[in-house]
Amino acid sequence: MKVGERIAALREQKNLSVNKLANMAGISQSFLRDIERGKKNPTVETLSYFCEALNITLTEFFSDNNEVNPFLIAAVKKLDNVQQIKLAEFINSIND
Repeated sequence: MKVGERIAALREQKNLSVNKLANMAGISQSFLRDIERGKKNPTVETLSYFCEALNITLTEFFSDNNEVNPFLIAAVKKLDNVQQIKLAEFINSIND
């Protein structure tokens, strides 16, 4: 499931309208619609706002997927080598 599809599914599970979730996350309705349709990708910060509004953690947001999340893969690919090493160190530190 793609990030936008996941947001839409969670929004519907919580019986929230596009307008309500957009307001709760501090973004425009049109931006939320674009995210849900896969036209735009949210930043990690925006995802955290969605998770807060939906009363879930980022881990819970991504845990429904048994496959490698393409959003995360794309985000990591955009990092330079130094940033990737720092990310790996961070992940290792929270997994210990």
